[in-house]
Amino acid sequence: MKKKSNLLTVFILIAMVIGIATGAIVRESTDDQETIKTFGDNVSILTDIFLRLVKMIIAPLVFSTLVLGVAKLGDIKAVGRIGAKTMLWFISATFVSLFLGMVLVNLLKPGVGLHLPLPDVHANSGVAKASMTLKGFFTHVFPESAIEAMAHNEILQIVVFSLFFGVATAAIGEVGLPVVKLMDAVSHVMLKVTGYVMNFAPFAVFGAMANIIAQKGLGILVTYGVFVVQFYGGLIALWILLGLVGFLIIGKPIIHLFRRLVEPILMAFSTASSEAAYPRTMEALEKFGCDNRIVSFVLPLGYSFNLDGSMMYMTFASLFIAQAYGIHLGFEQQISMLLVLMITSKGIAGVPRASLVVIAGTLAMFNIPEAGLLLLLGIDHFLDMGRSATNVIGNAMASAVVSKWEGKLDLSKNEK
Repeated sequence: MKKKSNLLTVFILIAMVIGIATGAIVRESTDDQETIKTFGDNVSILTDIFLRLVKMIIAPLVFSTLVLGVAKLGDIKAVGRIGAKTMLWFISATFVSLFLGMVLVNLLKPGVGLHLPLPDVHANSGVAKASMTLKGFFTHVFPESAIEAMAHNEILQIVVFSLFFGVATAAIGEVGLPVVKLMDAVSHVMLKVTGYVMNFAPFAVFGAMANIIAQKGLGILVTYGVFVVQFYGGLIALWILLGLVGFLIIGKPIIHLFRRLVEPILMAFSTASSEAAYPRTMEALEKFGCDNRIVSFVLPLGYSFNLDGSMMYMTFASLFIAQAYGIHLGFEQQISMLLVLMITSKGIAGVPRASLVVIAGTLAMFNIPEAGLLLLLGIDHFLDMGRSATNVIGNAMASAVVSKWEGKLDLSKNEK
């Protein structure tokens, strides 16, 4: 299994290189934008198919594994205890990610001296604003229909229903055992389906890279080179910070966790979708020694509450736009922005271009031209690749740490 996993990683890397080369060749071979667009649309079919297949398995996988995890925990006290520890990590990691983004953008000042024409302040970015009301947030959290939540892949709503379902299953004792066995069987079936779907990943990676390079060209990375390098430098700093905290809690075996996460990180990076890496992340955590019940509980929650890469990007991008327009925000205003982002970012994991949606709403609150988002739309895919990979690391670290805190981390698996 490990040899097969390593082979898939190699194929993904090869597909990424071939995709970049193909996109660059198409870009250089013609000046006809219609031809380039047609090529991009056609080759991206591979990526669309893969992502649709991934979305196809997410709802039943999250539901079955989370219900199973909660039911096996046995009682509401255990769920509450683990839930409290999980949320403690999520809130802390979210704040650190947002704060790190704020500190870096103030130190590096990527928006100062920007040699690009600024969009008109009244221009429409084309990105819908996030609902900023308390009512809007809670309305989104709780599903009207479990079926509807699954149909639309609303992960947070699926999690809420699964928690109720799992706790109720545990509460009825032996009567609920057939349900536990059913969920166990369904989760194994879905993991098998996942294995089939992941074999298509290299084709999806090729399509994604060929499309974006053909459409945007390598030159866009040069134009925005400083911003991209600074942002990825910030992500690396966040990786190091998460790794150090993991080392303090878990110890040297944290290195083995990063090794096992290579494939899911690469998959999330190349497809710009942390959802695509969800099944492989779950598998990597269990191989590392995390308790499958805790992984089944923490990981789905993380996809709504613990998107560390996206969090850092939100403060980084918001303050970058403010700098580009010469708008000065004091420390108090920046902290207020951080807290607003911390609240409004929760539960939008299923929203397309979720980070941009939240940023659009936040900019309006602080009188920063929403049109500034147009500065980032051209390179958002490249930035999304990095933040998606970081989201995988953040959620994997949360699962490992909570497993350790619960005394359910079997590190002997890494000695083989």
